[in-house]
Amino acid sequence: MRTGSEPATARSALRARFWLSLWGLVWAIFGTAVFALTGRFGWAVACGVLWLVVTVDLTMILRHLRQGPHYQPGRDIPPYPPPRR
Repeated sequence: MRTGSEPATARSALRARFWLSLWGLVWAIFGTAVFALTGRFGWAVACGVLWLVVTVDLTMILRHLRQGPHYQPGRDIPPYPPPRR
């Protein structure tokens, strides 16, 4: 249902972000290990920094998922009403 107030009542796709972050975490760990083993330490550090960023993002996503339906409503919860001015 489109109400015209989507920016104010938008819902985040946390489950999609979770799986994409998990995919990024696997690749960041893989890249860090491979670049460190091949002696390309600049790239290993870059992948390590990416690993850190993805881990923080994954932590925040899991925190929001655990906070319940207020932050991640399911399909059975209707959209929030548009704000009245």
